[in-house]
Amino acid sequence: MIQEPPSSEERVPPMTPQLALRVAIIGTCALAMFAIIFFRLWFLQVLSGTQYVAEASSISTRSIPIAAERGEILDRYGDKLVTSVPEPTVEVSASNLPTRVTIGSLAANHDRPTRQDARLYATLASLLGISDAPVSCTVDGKQAPPEGTLGTFRMSAVACTVAQGIAAAEYANVAIAKSVSPFVQDYLAERQVDFPGVVVQEQYTRQYPYGDLAAQVLGTVGPISCDNAKVIADCETAWKHFKDIPKSDQVGQSGAEYEYNSYLQGKDGSEQVRVNAYGQFESYAPQVVQTPGYNVQLTIDPQLQRVGEQALAHSIALNGGTGGAFVALDPDNGQVLGMGSNPTFAPSDFTRPMTQTQYNQLFGSGSGDPQLNRAIQSAGPTGSTFKVITATAALESGDWSLSDTFDDVGQFCLDGECRHNAGHAVDGQLDLVNAIRVSSDDFFYNLGALTDDPAPQGGPLQEWAKLYGIGRRTAIDLPGEVVGTRPTPQWRAERNQLEQECDNLTHPTAMFPNHPDHKLPGGSCGLAVYPFESWTVGDNENMAVGQGDVQVSPLQLAVVYSALANNGTIVTPHVAEDIQTGTGTIVQKIDPAPRRTIEIDPVYRNAILTGLREAATSGTSADVMGTFPEPVYGKTGTAQYLNDGVETDYSWYACFVPRSSTNGKPIVVVVWVERGGFGDVAAAPVARQILSQWFFGTPGVYKSGTSATL
Repeated sequence: MIQEPPSSEERVPPMTPQLALRVAIIGTCALAMFAIIFFRLWFLQVLSGTQYVAEASSISTRSIPIAAERGEILDRYGDKLVTSVPEPTVEVSASNLPTRVTIGSLAANHDRPTRQDARLYATLASLLGISDAPVSCTVDGKQAPPEGTLGTFRMSAVACTVAQGIAAAEYANVAIAKSVSPFVQDYLAERQVDFPGVVVQEQYTRQYPYGDLAAQVLGTVGPISCDNAKVIADCETAWKHFKDIPKSDQVGQSGAEYEYNSYLQGKDGSEQVRVNAYGQFESYAPQVVQTPGYNVQLTIDPQLQRVGEQALAHSIALNGGTGGAFVALDPDNGQVLGMGSNPTFAPSDFTRPMTQTQYNQLFGSGSGDPQLNRAIQSAGPTGSTFKVITATAALESGDWSLSDTFDDVGQFCLDGECRHNAGHAVDGQLDLVNAIRVSSDDFFYNLGALTDDPAPQGGPLQEWAKLYGIGRRTAIDLPGEVVGTRPTPQWRAERNQLEQECDNLTHPTAMFPNHPDHKLPGGSCGLAVYPFESWTVGDNENMAVGQGDVQVSPLQLAVVYSALANNGTIVTPHVAEDIQTGTGTIVQKIDPAPRRTIEIDPVYRNAILTGLREAATSGTSADVMGTFPEPVYGKTGTAQYLNDGVETDYSWYACFVPRSSTNGKPIVVVVWVERGGFGDVAAAPVARQILSQWFFGTPGVYKSGTSATL
């Protein structure tokens, strides 16, 4: 059988050497690639497997901060003025929202949250019973970039709270609602996937067993922000004050809460939780236990504080005043027994989220600045209460002697300019003791003229005012104390120069915020009076009776009268007595040393004290203090202030009861009633009720004064 040759389609040509080489190269490359891939897989699984397992474990563990319990604030008897209670709080972690919120995103889209975030906010608002309707929201942009100065916008309440919280502290959780029900807690815990960035944390909230008592002294707490600069020099200093504290914490904003924040704050802990790839809870990891803060015991007597506040409020209402303050001081050691300011506020208002509208209603225009501690943050002319300083200066300088007399004919004239007593009273021949008793302005105008000196730093009056502490901080352990003013010829020249520099500005500066757009009527920056004048003897006459440019705070005046009561010691006033552990162990005693001691001739001091005693028993405040069972040394003061161009009387009273073998409880009391009228009418009755509470445990009947003496 003959076999046919294969067809052309079935023939396979032999492999050429070139093709064989190509196949070999491709095969080698493929083998090498598989070898590399295999090696890489072996490297990842065998050599680096432990490392990646650890990293994966770290990524799945989240740290939730646990704020430390803030220490308590106690009164002088150990009872609680401020305490902390834990409350379940719904918080938003902006970094874990569907679309992360940062200061940068706020600057770009402050009033337009993303659709995902807006949907979450709406759902959360519905769960918490919060309206989702747009509200007016002011977002402070101090922390934001220059282009994100922000402002007031329309957004939902939850979105507003988140925006304000992030603007204040970018990486801190933002509290949305406190004291949420167990139902809300369980609902959120079971639906973490539906509420990304929403957590329920136990947050400590401040409580006030005595309500609004001593509100300005105690102060408030809030988030760390540049708003803390309200009580200190600037924003940078505010941040430094809290530099070692997590930005998610609540810190002291004012008062003792701010001053002693480092003791009250405690040390935060943290809770570690493990979550799976879907962000769902798996298990707990070891916790870092929080350390509670120390307690701070104050020197405040709560009953005396309550009586002082009630009497002050009553006097303001009775006499048509607009505000006021009182200070009760131990003249021997500087302990503040009571310190009140009116109008006042409830610190508990700051323990819950507050809208801008609510804040404006409580603290905006027309509120009377209730957060202002007028006892240390306001200053003004003190009227005749200043005369004890003038008397000291005149006697110690030799410009006046105890045997000298002055004929008060109802006016004092010098260089063609005449001044007169209130009501043009004529007091006749007066020595220093009787001049204090009847509070003769003419007598002290004369002492002002005698002690005048055109030297830059002034004369004896300025010297002794400085020694007593006028124009100097008392160094009280509360923030925001004003310095006041001790006018001198040099001070007057400097004010004139500053006024001129300010008036010549064409734009605002840090030193001169009263730029042309914000000047007072007449084109003045308000730093000096036109036309510019050099210091004259008339300025010293005004200062001698506590008028003119002198500016004194109620606390400064209390320190002055303390020095008279304790024979020359300028005490350092303080509201804190000690720092304690939670079990009452004292870790630090607060007992600051005196600022200085001034040497007053005992004979001169006794003469001044005699004048003060007679003023309270038969002089300007006799109708209020004359029957008081303890020996009161007191001086009325009526100072004229200009309000919108109208001269208004402000009421002052300063007094003390020295330590004796029978009472052992010395006390200095200073009362100031804004626009209250004469000192005996509005201020002295408040002082009497404070004294009565201190010595007898009851304020007694409010005793109105009638004396119309400056």
